[in-house]
Amino acid sequence: MTKVLIVEDELDIIELISFHLKKEGFQVRFTSNGEDILSLKPSQLPDLILLDLMLPGLDGLEICKQLKSNPVTQMLPIIMISAKSEESDIVTGLELGADDYVTKPFSPKVLMSRIKSVLKRSQYQPAKDAPVKYKGLTIIPSKREVFFDQISIQLTFSEFETLYLLASNPGRVFTRYQIVEEVHGHDYAVTDRTIDVLIVGLRKKLPDSSLIETIRGVGYRFKE
Repeated sequence: MTKVLIVEDELDIIELISFHLKKEGFQVRFTSNGEDILSLKPSQLPDLILLDLMLPGLDGLEICKQLKSNPVTQMLPIIMISAKSEESDIVTGLELGADDYVTKPFSPKVLMSRIKSVLKRSQYQPAKDAPVKYKGLTIIPSKREVFFDQISIQLTFSEFETLYLLASNPGRVFTRYQIVEEVHGHDYAVTDRTIDVLIVGLRKKLPDSSLIETIRGVGYRFKE
């Protein structure tokens, strides 16, 4: 059975989500203390975490950050659930590595669809372990490291994924929608403007900003 851990401090939300998960055949556990996750042994880890942001003690953002920075748990799928629906809040969650972001109040049917979609992506996404090298730029996906002339470049989750996507397909033009879909999957709550801002930030961190080219009216590509 697929194991889902609900990290939430509102009992009615826990009961609502648990009912629909069990109805679909999932094994469900829950806790209101996010720090409990950080102390789990590898054998105790769930297949997916539903993580509320407003928690007592460590908040959901900090918990997500710690899970995604730990090699043991960095591939663990996380769906954030929050009443915060501003684009800046959503972007912050995604930048920390969350696989999806659902705002309260939500439709149980939509949430179940998101859960199945995230699980499908995590189970069937091919491993990305081939380093990419181009004129001084080196990307090592297995370690999530980027170097330019041996100098380390620190990137956010989305910046790394986007750079790796573009650099792995030099010369191929990606629309903004395709970048979102390739990096995060379907139904991701970000706008075209968000991708433009991400690319601007990525270019600023690269010593050679011309490596990522803008195809006006279409999208972006990595220099061929």
